[in-house]
Amino acid sequence: MWKLCNDAQGTYKLVSMKILFITSTRIGDAILSTGLLNHLIQQHPDARITLACGPAAASLFEAVPGLERIIVLDKMVFSLHWVRLWVICFGRLWGAVVDLRNSPMYYLLPTRRRWRIGRGRQGLHRVRQLAEVLGLGNNPPSPMLWLPAAKEQQAAGLIPDGSPVFAVGPTANWRAKTWRSEHFVGLIERLTGPDGIMPGGRVAIFGRDDERPMALKLINAIPEERRIDLVGRLDLLEVFACLKRCQFYVGNDSGLMHLAAASGIPTLGLFGPSPEAHYAPWGKYCGVVSTSVPYEEIFPAKFDHRASDSLMDSLSVDDAEQAVRKLWAEATSKGATQ
Repeated sequence: MWKLCNDAQGTYKLVSMKILFITSTRIGDAILSTGLLNHLIQQHPDARITLACGPAAASLFEAVPGLERIIVLDKMVFSLHWVRLWVICFGRLWGAVVDLRNSPMYYLLPTRRRWRIGRGRQGLHRVRQLAEVLGLGNNPPSPMLWLPAAKEQQAAGLIPDGSPVFAVGPTANWRAKTWRSEHFVGLIERLTGPDGIMPGGRVAIFGRDDERPMALKLINAIPEERRIDLVGRLDLLEVFACLKRCQFYVGNDSGLMHLAAASGIPTLGLFGPSPEAHYAPWGKYCGVVSTSVPYEEIFPAKFDHRASDSLMDSLSVDDAEQAVRKLWAEATSKGATQ
């Protein structure tokens, strides 16, 4: 979409559409919203994009085509971050405002088109909820990230060509969602052992810097010659580039899991005290394996995620291994594990 603009000399010229895309603070939700953003870019390839998101997710959008600006929304008292966003954005003629936060901007900014997310149908996957914002519920666009060549080159140095790489994400934003390190160790030993799907394969471990204590037991358990320790060393697009060089990913329900799924590699999410129907990894070769104790029993009304230890103990290594092998066989049969 284009519009005519009268310049200082009184002549008219075509200028591109400006789109304001307000997305999540949380990394996982921000990743899941990128399919919607990609759809808008495909529909309006010359649009100028302004992104508004939380600080944790901001680096995801550095290479968005047509990116004009990323506005980082640091949470402020009395919701003053929305006032700040309004001050930055008011006074421009927006072609479209897409509000995935149900913020006041949906009402306060002048725009030709405006969309916002609704309450969402219970049990509907987040990707489908987002797709309904633009009326795409029957054909929801999959998450999509844009990767600069420099990030790909960096990833090639961190994970050079060689034996296949089994990627793991042993952390999460709260401890109750984390499968214990000893279970990850047992699973890795089986899958990279002589009878595994990747005999002698390398193991790449991912996580944030502040999550390193949570991952240290697993890191130390992997033989040094097969260990690729990337915990706390990379930004989100660097992680994404490294994941694209791996052959399989297993991890807890987290933003990292959604990053792996978006990379296109087979991805298995481990679920317990979070709803898989809503947040399962989304992609062609994705799956979940859950605790034998159902989510409804694990997650009571007065659950305190800050104080809880792991609630994933009813997920056995046997069940996780079986789920990996099933997904691997499906992906391998279709040539998706090269």
